[in-house]
Amino acid sequence: MNVGQTKSQFVAVASITAELSAVMDVAKEISLAAANAKAIAFRAGDKAKGFQPITDFINELAKETIELVTAINEHALLLYQMTVNNHRTSNVYTQLKLVEAQSKNAAYSSSLDLSLQNSQNKMSECKRDYKLNITQLLDQLAEVMHPARAARVIAANSRIEASQAGEYLQSLQAVAESVDNAAQVIHDNVTRCRSSLSIVQLTD
Repeated sequence: MNVGQTKSQFVAVASITAELSAVMDVAKEISLAAANAKAIAFRAGDKAKGFQPITDFINELAKETIELVTAINEHALLLYQMTVNNHRTSNVYTQLKLVEAQSKNAAYSSSLDLSLQNSQNKMSECKRDYKLNITQLLDQLAEVMHPARAARVIAANSRIEASQAGEYLQSLQAVAESVDNAAQVIHDNVTRCRSSLSIVQLTD
């Protein structure tokens, strides 16, 4: 792994962390929107009767997204640590190969063989674990897409129900718009996370 590859990996992992932080903020905003909608629906009474259960769904989606992103953040941190380990083990192996080349005809040069083999094994183990973690992270990111898609469907239903709420129409439609926009932001951020992971895979 050269310096350019290592830099690309660190940048990609940092980018993923930033995107996930944004997703977490948006999920919290959805949760707040659900609470506001619940209060409005309560005031509207029978006019927003169909909207009341929707607020529960919105809140559940927000909670699910927050839980998923929390788990993904842990994996992203692990990926960062693995990037550091990969860089270190690769450097050790490179240095040992350099020493081996420089002492090719020296006495006891064969004493380096075991260290080289151990270093190579460690490097292979790090790469294997690294690839496994990326695969798991991609799977988790795919999971986040489900509540985001569901939120867009719920937002569409929310608009329909809001249309029956009389003077509360605009307030409830604003909630529906907020949820829809948040779902789009989550989708876009997660898509960028996946793109960053693709960069990590390519530079591995």
